Amino acid sequence: MASMESRSLPMAAAAAMALAVAIVFLVSTAAPLASAASVEHTFIVNQTKMARLCKETLVTVVNGQLPGPTIEVTEGDSVTVHVVNMSPYNVTIHWHGVKQFRNCWADGVPMITQCPITPNKNFTYQFDVIGQEGTLWWHAHVPGLRATLHGAFIIRPRNGAKSYPFPKPHKEIPVIIGDWWEKDLAEMAMNMTKSIFTSYASASTVNGLVGDLFNCSGVPKEGYVLDVEPGKTYLLRIINAGLFSEFYLKIAGHKFTVVAADANYVSPFTTDVIAVTPGETIDALLLADAPPGRYYMGAVPNQAPLPDTQTPEYATRGMVQYKVSQSASSDTTTVSLSQGTEEGGGYRGKSAEAPVVPKMPDIHDTITSFYFHSNLTGLRQKEHLPVQQKVNERLFIVLGLGTICKHGRQSCKRGNSTEDMLVATMNNVSYLHPEATTTPLLEAHYYHTGCNTTTEELPKRPPRFYNFTDEALIPFGPKEMRLEPTYKATLVRRFKHGDVVEIIFQSTGVLQGDSNPMHLHGHDMMVLAQGIGNYDPMKDVAKYNLVNPPLKNTVVAPNLGWVAIRFVANNPGVWFMHCHYEFHLSMGMAAVFIVEDGPTMDTSLPPPPVNFPTCSHDISLMPKEFQLQTEKSET
Repeated sequence: MASMESRSLPMAAAAAMALAVAIVFLVSTAAPLASAASVEHTFIVNQTKMARLCKETLVTVVNGQLPGPTIEVTEGDSVTVHVVNMSPYNVTIHWHGVKQFRNCWADGVPMITQCPITPNKNFTYQFDVIGQEGTLWWHAHVPGLRATLHGAFIIRPRNGAKSYPFPKPHKEIPVIIGDWWEKDLAEMAMNMTKSIFTSYASASTVNGLVGDLFNCSGVPKEGYVLDVEPGKTYLLRIINAGLFSEFYLKIAGHKFTVVAADANYVSPFTTDVIAVTPGETIDALLLADAPPGRYYMGAVPNQAPLPDTQTPEYATRGMVQYKVSQSASSDTTTVSLSQGTEEGGGYRGKSAEAPVVPKMPDIHDTITSFYFHSNLTGLRQKEHLPVQQKVNERLFIVLGLGTICKHGRQSCKRGNSTEDMLVATMNNVSYLHPEATTTPLLEAHYYHTGCNTTTEELPKRPPRFYNFTDEALIPFGPKEMRLEPTYKATLVRRFKHGDVVEIIFQSTGVLQGDSNPMHLHGHDMMVLAQGIGNYDPMKDVAKYNLVNPPLKNTVVAPNLGWVAIRFVANNPGVWFMHCHYEFHLSMGMAAVFIVEDGPTMDTSLPPPPVNFPTCSHDISLMPKEFQLQTEKSET
């Protein structure tokens, strides 16, 4: 009989217990494996005040925690999560990177796989975790709210840590890099859909804490502290839950051994800096082999340099502290980056007690990310599968920005005018989220009822070819104005079951020069190659790694560059493909991939689970009072 792990709720959730109890008897649509355990959680989504940066801010969290609860499972386990929505928002929870094989119903994307969970309602997600191990995460999949609604999802090997393809670590530590927002996240997200950029994060965080670079009261703020013992090895499970930025992570005086990415093992390599983009996870071993003392763990965001638009970006840091009898006392004074001595220069700081400060990459250094991700190769194991050589579908997807005319007009003045607004595009079409419908795309697909919204096929290639990475296209001006005009549609691409799909994601310089972390739900992608500049099929195919490419659910199309991926469309359902920068997603850099059923029941999508949420007339992801406020301001 399968065992059951019990989970306790914090005191803050006690008021919701009556509602939670009502749903614990729901049953799974798929029977768990006989040898597997059942892992059960209750997520109470509500609002609470948290103190950061010398003020209290009302935030939406799970069980009163930031980050939210860590879900720990063993490969093969069955997972049940009861979500009780006591917030003012409609929400869904996405299990980022969990493949949800033949269970697209549990993927948690509003109006694509399910109707959202409305305030004062509940829904139970149930799914099995099969054929995966490593670090993933969960987060809200509604505009803006993943900044505070997120947590780690850890899958351990069925045979325990002894089956890791690396030495068993002393401890395993989630390290979640994120943002702290003092602004209203719903308002921020709504404004981004209207090309209004007035809200930015106030700080960056490590495991929910802003760290001592922020001292609004004159006293450094509390930061995350990792206690280590000399000679021990620690597995850091690093997650970027931020909305806007890729981060560089360093620990002064130490190196990392990278062993996995996106819950797939990679060939180990040593580095002193880790690059992790939004949505991505990196597993790295940290050996505590430095002289006993304290060492800053620095996290610095990067962004494209000028002429790209510059937005507020904040470094943060935690601390690695050696646990030894002669360690420094807890009241030792810490120093800022400008005061400490950088690593590599002997003992560092004005006193023997000053923590060691890492030398961080420049905020405009994007090439370090390119080299880091180029170093990722798949770990060749006995069960290593060959790369599929025959490709059934080839897509060339150009990622950039464009403009549409306001108020539905067909023509308007372009070039930073008051008549148009910015949108994000894939092959010059901006994704239109199907909020006006009462049937999610997955249900319409399953029941063959058609969609209540206009869908359009994602083009296989852009409407025109040009010098995609020309930096002269970044600022507003006559050169980019001819490339601006676009439109919005619900983009869909269908694949036959078993199709091998190859995609080139080409970043552009049209109104921005950003990288693009592209996330595919329900599948892993083989990363064949990446490059700077324009993709050249005559030359770049020769660079493909067809031996041991890394498997990723989130791949980085580099700044003014490209990435080539391949995946097998073998998971029936309706799967979201989108950029994991919140502004790009909210502005429309997304599409839906529909994978058709295979020839057997084992390759086909089963019916929806019991008590699947239905849509009300009001299915907007924003509270009513905010909608009314927005409508009045527009009028």
